[in-house]
Amino acid sequence: MVTPGERRRTDARPRAFEEVLARIEERIAADGLTVGDRLPGERQLAEQLGVGRSSVREALRVLETLGVVASQAGRGPDAGAVLTSRPGDALTDLLRLHLGLATLSMREVIDTRLMIEQWAAAHAASVRAASVRAATGRMAEAIAAMDAARDPAGFVEHDIAFHLALAEAAGNRLIVAVMRALRDAVRRYAVDAVVRLGDTGGLQDDHRRIHQAIEDGDAGAATAAVAEHLARAYPESGRDS
Repeated sequence: MVTPGERRRTDARPRAFEEVLARIEERIAADGLTVGDRLPGERQLAEQLGVGRSSVREALRVLETLGVVASQAGRGPDAGAVLTSRPGDALTDLLRLHLGLATLSMREVIDTRLMIEQWAAAHAASVRAASVRAATGRMAEAIAAMDAARDPAGFVEHDIAFHLALAEAAGNRLIVAVMRALRDAVRRYAVDAVVRLGDTGGLQDDHRRIHQAIEDGDAGAATAAVAEHLARAYPESGRDS
């Protein structure tokens, strides 16, 4: 069993994919790569950096969200993502956010989520586009996976997928990147919240209301559902009136 002290120490360390992000940025700068150049494939990068392919895959996903690379299918010399822009200061700032999340309070995390997710829900409800339909499809898949989860940690993994899909539905890459950066802080607090609540039925009702409001194009209902959901999950984060 992991003690609270052990969990804090673990959470304070950079995640493997964050280190990979920093290493990839260094490689781009050191190798003088320019737009159109190809990065090594996942397996090659994993071997070079001494990490798992899942960490490399996650780092490349963040870079793709930021518009730094574009995925490229293929084998051998055709494998690997293509550089579409130089990382610059935006990636550096994002990395600092990743590495500094351990110092944030729950109030700071929940306030940030409320601002981001209410805007994302309202925007997604107002836009009838294929990208929104794809994202709401992923939200529905996450809800079904949460129904089947066997423990709090499993539930939270799919809960995070739901909220990332909500951010993606808004069609704003920077918001998605920030939500990905917040993910580990969200996981810390979310597991505790699920354990404390015991019954996830109310949380699932909230998820369904958020999803349905976006599907119905009802921005007001979507933002209200997000606020109710976060208040239910984290009642101690509410502000005094």
